[in-house]
Amino acid sequence: GWPLYRGGKLDISCSVKAYFALKAAGDSPDAPHMARARNAILADGGAARCNVFTRILLALWGEVPWRAVPVMPVEMMLLPHWFPFHLDKVSYWSRTVIVPLLVLMAKRPRAANPRGISIAELFVEPPERVRDWIMPSTPTVTARAFSVLDRILRRLEPTFPPYMRDRAITRAAAFVDERLNGEDGLGGIFPAMVNALQMYLALGHALEDAPCQTALGAIRKLLVDETEQSYCQPCLSPIWDTVLAGQALMEVGDVAAPALRRAFDWVAGKQVLDATGDWAVQRPGLRPGGWAFQYENPHYPDVDDTAAAGLALDRFDAALYRDGLERAAEWILGMQSKNGGWGSFDADNTHFYLNHIPFADHGALLDPPTADVSARCLGFLAQAGYAADHPAVARAVAFLKREQETDGSWFGRWGTNYIYGTWSVLCALNAAGVSPESAVMRRAVEWLVARQRPDGGWGEDGSSYEAGGPHGEAEYSTASQTAWALLALMAAGEAAHPAVARGIGYLVETQQPDGAWDEPWYTAVGFPRVFYLRYHGYRAYFPLWALARYRRLRRANLPRVPYGI
Repeated sequence: GWPLYRGGKLDISCSVKAYFALKAAGDSPDAPHMARARNAILADGGAARCNVFTRILLALWGEVPWRAVPVMPVEMMLLPHWFPFHLDKVSYWSRTVIVPLLVLMAKRPRAANPRGISIAELFVEPPERVRDWIMPSTPTVTARAFSVLDRILRRLEPTFPPYMRDRAITRAAAFVDERLNGEDGLGGIFPAMVNALQMYLALGHALEDAPCQTALGAIRKLLVDETEQSYCQPCLSPIWDTVLAGQALMEVGDVAAPALRRAFDWVAGKQVLDATGDWAVQRPGLRPGGWAFQYENPHYPDVDDTAAAGLALDRFDAALYRDGLERAAEWILGMQSKNGGWGSFDADNTHFYLNHIPFADHGALLDPPTADVSARCLGFLAQAGYAADHPAVARAVAFLKREQETDGSWFGRWGTNYIYGTWSVLCALNAAGVSPESAVMRRAVEWLVARQRPDGGWGEDGSSYEAGGPHGEAEYSTASQTAWALLALMAAGEAAHPAVARGIGYLVETQQPDGAWDEPWYTAVGFPRVFYLRYHGYRAYFPLWALARYRRLRRANLPRVPYGI
């Protein structure tokens, strides 16, 4: 079978899709690798155990009946904002994926499938006999309530007036039209782009029509076609990579100043100042001022990228970029949630009961505040001059202290995992003036030191996102995770700690001839337990950042990173 990340266990949905793709590409089901995959899938319960999104894919190909998929009527587009389920109550990525998908589920098109590919051999039981799609973690009462609701909707859906369906489809198409985002695609993410293209085709557009060509062009922009391999990226990350690479180069010194000026001028020009995105539903009247993750995504600026860009631009030339930095700080302050933290794209996106609807068996429907994003925002505000007694800063520090795990670490929502979260928070607490002798800092330092591996490095894999999984542990060390641990320890006043010296030694000894580090592991995450990421730049700029910072602190005989850096 296939795992969700290198070294992981078999994932049934991933394995079914991989087998299906290979068969569609022409591999014989009798080939040894196909037989091995088929046996592994059958041994794990067969294709009927796939998650909801994979079932929808199988339904589009006619491999399972639509009754094998939770009911999601397109009429949801017409629900009032006060209704328990509304698109404004879910995350931006859910919104952009769901809206075109609702049209597909209403139209129920069938894939052309000119070669007649089927994967009936992957089912242990008939396709119409599917497991309950309620997540095991869902409370029993909630699970029963949603199961009853699903059965009611399934019976009522055929009775919905046709005019209501047509109106809902029109509204869904208009939503996509407004956010199509040119060659950068709906939401800037692959699933939404694919759903948009399929939606237009299901609505009767020809592939040559402008909306289809726009959607198709966005998908093609994600493709990497090399001599020995080709692959499709889930999204593009130029803002994130540029500002983090810039931080590493600034740490080295003035050697890259001209390149940094060009890079940061480009970043400054990408700030979203004149487009009001979906975030404004929760924060009406707030002026835009954020950055997106992708080249262009004005409807969905990213709070994390905004803070990261602000940190880099402020450090490089605060006077030059003053106007943009002030707008960024204004937007960040306005996007703070009631609990003191920040989510990635929306404020107060905490309708947690929605994570238990049958459609959301991936458990990632929402965008609640997280420690790593909140830490970046706190760090930016502190570096920009907001004092510890500023209400937003004080609330953010309190939020991060509440979020600390019992073992001293912090959960990393967007990076793997507790090492990433702990690095993010310790840097922010240092910038906010929290004493390195405080209990919160000491517990984190002790946790990091205890997680150092015998080779001097640190490592953590995707199993840390599983319930009861290990925290900060793996059977290998990685350069990027080692760098996070080192940067965290230096921020907490431990530049002279023997563990830091050993970690620096690990990085020096494992650097490759090309200047970077060999890191085939996935050290980031899209959705825990569903989708994991590998940022190709992490293996270069994070280790460089850590090495350069260590050199600077030791040369200056500084015990830790100065506030705000």
